[in-house]
Formats: sequence, structure tokens, C-alpha cells
Amino acid sequence: MPSRHFSLLYSGLVGQNILKMTTPNKTPPGADPKQLERTGTVREIGSQAVWSLSSCKPGFGVDQLRDDNLETYWQSDGSQPHLVNIQFRRKTTVKTLCIYADYKSDESYTPSKISVRVGNNFHNLQEIRQLELVEPSGWIHVPLTDNHKKPTRTFMIQIAVLANHQNGRDTHMRQIKIYTPVEESSIGKFPRCTTIDFMMYRSIR
Repeated sequence: MPSRHFSLLYSGLVGQNILKMTTPNKTPPGADPKQLERTGTVREIGSQAVWSLSSCKPGFGVDQLRDDNLETYWQSDGSQPHLVNIQFRRKTTVKTLCIYADYKSDESYTPSKISVRVGNNFHNLQEIRQLELVEPSGWIHVPLTDNHKKPTRTFMIQIAVLANHQNGRDTHMRQIKIYTPVEESSIGKFPRCTTIDFMMYRSIR
């Protein structure tokens, strides 16, 4: 077994290839979803849905998933899979799902395998995405589009946590956001308002 001094020296001599081999492939964080909203191309529609959970520890439920606070979280309190059910009152176009996970804080409570399903109700859900996460720390962007980049239209989204890191039983999920594309004006296409000042006046209230 080479000494630590020799290992560091050898890595320095060989270059980045050795470092890449010894560094775990962690799930890279995505951009803050608020950046998506600032482009004016999508808007968050989670408030239009009815949310339910397969289980939760008291004080760690839907409110914590939707409070825009990365320090709070949903904690399940039951057997796997752990489910987040998001039901819309009418068929809705959805483009992107954003989930915030933090392995550094949550460790064995952090999801490692997630399934995303859509359908009209609980009885006909179909999986459209399955994610393998490796020590995620930040926003995970999940496209809800088909092979032609066309957004999904659905009454219901279900997020199923199939496994956690270190074979953990219960899970933590800190935030979930759902985005729909903003339709172009029927009158004509205008430059998008991308600054905060302009976005205050982009719609009639």
C-alpha cells in the first residue's frame, strides 16, 4: 500500500486522469428555479394543485415542501416507496419538475432513486422518468417532456422515492416546484420581460 505522500505525488505527476478516477460521480446541481421564472418562459403552478403524501412526520409535511425555505423539509414516516401526489383540477401542461435535495445535511434520508409518474388518477399512472441520484446537493431539474421536447399534459404527477442513500428507510425532500410553459401572446410575439422591474407589469391583474 503506497504511503499518502507517494499517492499525492503520483497524482500530481500523472495529472487530472487519476483525480477523475478517484472522485465519485456526484449528481451536479441545477440552477436555482427562480432563474427559470425570470426568463418569462415558464411559471410555477404548484399552488394550483392539491398535494398529498403517503406519510409524514408531524410538522414535516406538505407545508414544508412548499414554503420556499431550503432549511425545512418533508420527512416520511412509513414504508417505501414514499410518495408525493400532485393533483390538478383540470388537465394541465407541465414542462419541468424541480426538486431540492441536500445529501450533506440529510445523509441517509437523501433519495437515491426517484420515479416520476403521470396520469389521470392513481389507477393509470405511468412512469416517464427514473432518476439515480448520487449525493445530490442542490436543485435537480427533471424535464417532463417527450422525445420531441413537447411538454406533458396531465391531471396528476406522482413522485416516488424508491430508495435512499445508505439504505435509509425514511426520506427528506426540501422543496418541490412545478413549471408550465408561458404561452406566446395571441396578438403577436413581443420581447420577453426579463428584469424584475419589467416583470411586475407583464400581466394584467
